[in-house]
Amino acid sequence: MSNYQSDLLRLLETRGYIHQLTDAEGLDALAARQVVPGYIGFDPTAPSLHVGHLVSIMMLRQLQKAGHKPIVLMGGGTGKIGDPSFKDEARKLLTTDAIAANVSSIKRVFERFLKFGDGPTDAIMVDNADWLDKLEYIPFLRDIGQHFSVNRMLSFDSVKMRLDREQSLSFLEFNYMILQAYDFLELSRRSACRLQMGGSDQWGNIVNGVELARRVDGTHVFGLTTPLLTNADGTKMGKTVGGAVWLNEDQLSSYDYWQFWRNTADADVANRLRLFTDLSMDEVTRLASLQGAEINEAKKILANEATALCRGADAATLAAETARKTFEEGASDANLPTVSLGAQGLNIVQGTTALGFATSNKEVRRKLSEGAIRVNGEVVSDPALTLKPGDKVSFGAKKHGLITD
Repeated sequence: MSNYQSDLLRLLETRGYIHQLTDAEGLDALAARQVVPGYIGFDPTAPSLHVGHLVSIMMLRQLQKAGHKPIVLMGGGTGKIGDPSFKDEARKLLTTDAIAANVSSIKRVFERFLKFGDGPTDAIMVDNADWLDKLEYIPFLRDIGQHFSVNRMLSFDSVKMRLDREQSLSFLEFNYMILQAYDFLELSRRSACRLQMGGSDQWGNIVNGVELARRVDGTHVFGLTTPLLTNADGTKMGKTVGGAVWLNEDQLSSYDYWQFWRNTADADVANRLRLFTDLSMDEVTRLASLQGAEINEAKKILANEATALCRGADAATLAAETARKTFEEGASDANLPTVSLGAQGLNIVQGTTALGFATSNKEVRRKLSEGAIRVNGEVVSDPALTLKPGDKVSFGAKKHGLITD
């Protein structure tokens, strides 16, 4: 453990958020003597963020808890380009209206995690479209472009990966890292922002911003990245058979969100408790030390705490009770995920896919042949089986849904 003086870096290190720092000693000294405004950017590529964004959101929460000021930057401008970092191919370009709708939808989740307002440590939300949309190309090239070395930009891992695979990297995407660096400069000027945080894949972009602020304004700003979050088996956290684990209620039910955390592997429980709950480190250590069947109690606490933060305490309580009834009593419950039969009706393949339990009809048929799907507790194998209102569909041991009219 490092010998940090500031509450901020001690808290972030203790809970496992720190991977890289541009100037640990300088940031530690600054955070020990004043409120540090820090930001993270979120590009609105979908109507909801997912659990892959949750480390960043929690890090802003920890920043505020340590007495500093979170800045949530919505990428209304950069979202028109798309971050190429470690992507195999260019993102699909979104229309301006689609981006605006996504921004509006995404904003809601932050109010659960942060306190917004006008106070010195209250969070603020800004949109980089406010300045990026107004940039003039020639002045921007002269004033900002001169500070970037193409040779150096080509050396970043996020760019090298695409080039090494001989995958196209458009000039549009290549500009993304310049615009992100410019965001840091702009926030430094507008909001006295002194810290940019992000995932480890953002290191190159963050360093560019730190250097740009120094070269253009002579301002000393800092960068911090979190470790790449993987499961104990090496897979990427948040990737499930059913798709992304969305943070918004209208994209994923609170029951399914709770179940995601409840299904955490034993080896990941300690890490998830540190990063995704407000529990004290003493309590995290106690829960992580549980063995055998007792570790399931730690997983339920993790699910309750994580769901309460994102969806509210009532949603967490309801999800936990639904799970208890489903697994301990074998009873159906109206809070399970549902799908309507509609006018055309549904067979077991269509119903299972519509519930989000599988990504394709082919996968459902395979599970049917394996005896992994039940209707009202009975194993079924016929893909043509017609569902009726009130049927309870079970996919494996942990996914359950109801069929409605």
